[in-house]
Parts: sequence; C-alpha cells; structure tokens
Amino acid sequence: MTDTAVPDGTVSSGTGPTMAELFDPAHRADPYPAYRRWREHDPVAAVDAGFFVLTGHRECSEVLRDPRFGHLDAEQLTGPANPVAGEPPAEPRKPSFLMLNPPDHTRLRRLVSRAFTPRMIDRLAPRIEEITAGLVGAAVAAGTTDLLAALAAPLPVIVISELLGVPADDHERFVGWSHAMARGLDPDFLLPPQVRDEQARARVEFADYFRELAARRRVEPGDDLLSALVAVTDAGETLTEDELLATCTLLLIAGHETTTNLVGNGVLALLRHPEQRDALVADPSLVDGAVEEMLRYDSPVQLTARAALEDATVGDVAAPAGTFVLAMIGAANRDPAAHEAAESFDITRPPTRHLAFGQGIHFCLGSPLARLEGRIALRELITRAPRMRLAGEPVWKENVTLRGLASLPVALA
Repeated sequence: MTDTAVPDGTVSSGTGPTMAELFDPAHRADPYPAYRRWREHDPVAAVDAGFFVLTGHRECSEVLRDPRFGHLDAEQLTGPANPVAGEPPAEPRKPSFLMLNPPDHTRLRRLVSRAFTPRMIDRLAPRIEEITAGLVGAAVAAGTTDLLAALAAPLPVIVISELLGVPADDHERFVGWSHAMARGLDPDFLLPPQVRDEQARARVEFADYFRELAARRRVEPGDDLLSALVAVTDAGETLTEDELLATCTLLLIAGHETTTNLVGNGVLALLRHPEQRDALVADPSLVDGAVEEMLRYDSPVQLTARAALEDATVGDVAAPAGTFVLAMIGAANRDPAAHEAAESFDITRPPTRHLAFGQGIHFCLGSPLARLEGRIALRELITRAPRMRLAGEPVWKENVTLRGLASLPVALA
C-alpha cells in the first residue's frame, strides 16, 4: 500500500494501453482484461520519465524482494525531484513500518512482531469461530442478505477491534475511519479533494482516539494487542507514541479492509463458479487451498509502489536511482507465466507463489490472521449454506488499491 501518486500518462511508445484505461471506473467490476493488455504489451511499461508500471509476476516479485527498491521519505515524496508527487500533507505524519526502509523498518517490525505473535493469533481462533457462527446464523435465518453487511465487513472489524481492546460501542467509528483511510491509499490522481480531506480527518480522529486509549492502557493494561504494543521492549527500545499510532492505523486498515475484501471477493468467485462451490461442499478439506486461490484470483490488495533507492534493474530494464515503479499485484497474480490457466478459478490448484500478501521484508505481518478469518468464514458458510447462490448483481467500491465489494446479495436458504 502506498500514498505515492502516479501520473495519468500513456506508455512511451504511444501504441500501448493508457493509465486512463488501467484505472477506468468502467473496468471496476473486472479490471483483469485491462491488466492482461498491459502485460501482453510490456510487463515493464514506461509511463513517464522515471516511472514504470509492472504487470508481470517475475518483475513484480523481483522488485518486492530487491533491497535496492524501497520507499522515499516524506521530504522526497513531496520534493521537486519526484515526478509523481501528490500534494504534501498539511501536517507531516509518522509512517508505519510498511512505508519505511531498513534499519527503521527492521527495528519497528521486530518490536511489533514481539507483541503480534503467532500465539496471540492462535488464541483468537475460538472467538473468531464464535463471532462467525453468530453472523452466519443470522444471515441464514434471513434467507437472502447482503453478505458484505452480514459477514464480510463486521467479522474483521469485530476481530481487530477486540484484538486492539476497543470497546464494542466504538466499532462503528472504526468502520468509518477505516473506509476513509483505505480510499485514501489509491493513487492521488484518482482522488477528488473531498476524499483526501476525509482521509485527513479520519487520520486525525483515529490518532486522537488511540492516543487516549493508549494512555489508559499504560495505567491499566489489559489482555489485548494495544497493551502489548504499549509495553513491548527489545534491547531497551520501545515504540514512540507516533510509531504506536502509525502501527495502530496500519493494523486497522490491514486487519479490516483487506480481510473484508478477501471474504467478499472470494465468496463472489466461488458463487460465480458453482462447480467449485460444490467441490468445496463435498470436500471441506479443500478450504485452505480455496482461500489461497481466492487471494490469487481476485487479490484484496491490487497494487503497491516502490522507488529505486540506487541504480537497479526491473526485469531486463535499467532503473536509475529515483525511478518509481507501480507493481500491479492483481495483474501479476493472473500472469500465465507464473500460474497455469491463470484466468481460471480453481480451488484445487497446487500451491502457487501468489503476491497477495507481498514478498520480501514487507510481507504482510497479519497474513496468518487474514487466512484464519478467511478459512473460518468459508468453512461456516459451506456448512450452514451449502447451496448459497447469488441473489442479484454485486456492487464494487470505488477503491483501486484495496479492491473490494460494497454489496454482495446472496441467497443462503
């Protein structure tokens, strides 16, 4: 995820697809044909001087793993040397470790990892099962429902809120903040000023809320992740208040929006391929593979940006220091060079190296939690509603970076 802007240009040859086509709202329901045209034209397409769009799996994977590519600091992002800069923020903010390079990234990720442990995630499984059973039970009783409102959206927000120790009465506020900040992750040229303003307000309100909650946890720690983050130490180092707030922001968006998209996008793919639904109902042991295929086939995170911190290469193309690259994860995950029958949805597909959680040092820290929620939600659905089917046309959000549904009408009875 990135706040870096990208230019609205054309590929340098003048004969290829355009950025306007790549992000055309008319393709929101199915951007993959546009991705395919870009990849077939050039998996490393030069959009502007010092800016590439990557649509090939090999090229995206190499950049995500290459230490020569990283993130620019706040001054570089808004400086005149950056050809794709957006407007500078009104108030500089501390980025999460997702947007940092070593050694800062290494230190912060290590500290957060000491609090956000596999043991803590494993401990959540019974509670996630309980929440999911209640939500699916209510949805089945309703017969026909919007699965986004009934399950995909409330499940992860309840889980991440409880994980962070947020009172139940504040969950709805969380949803509003999360939506505003997630929309603000899209490339700047796609965002009207109103959306940027809403994102800025959400960040301020969220930070104020967690600043107060963290102060309470310092005095009265609980059995929650926020208390653990407040108390975490490693060789005498702790998270500063700004680092703590940035981490909580990241956890909210990564723990809520992306898991909502995983469940929504994944169930839609399953319902559009009833033979796959039937195979999963007949053999629930396929659920792990089904979640991985859902992540690959319609990735919750569609793109991320990097900059060359020194002279490097992208595929076989030279990328001098300062070059920006937009790695189109959604396109890479449909690359036939990496995945056989890549356009097909197949829950029995052998394990593949999809990029839904990224790669390299920024590989998603919360991937075990997202996978756990996805497995539990899917297992409960196929058990309680084995003949579930679409009951209308789904509606997509305007988001580009975090791709997901606004509504998914389904019949569960």
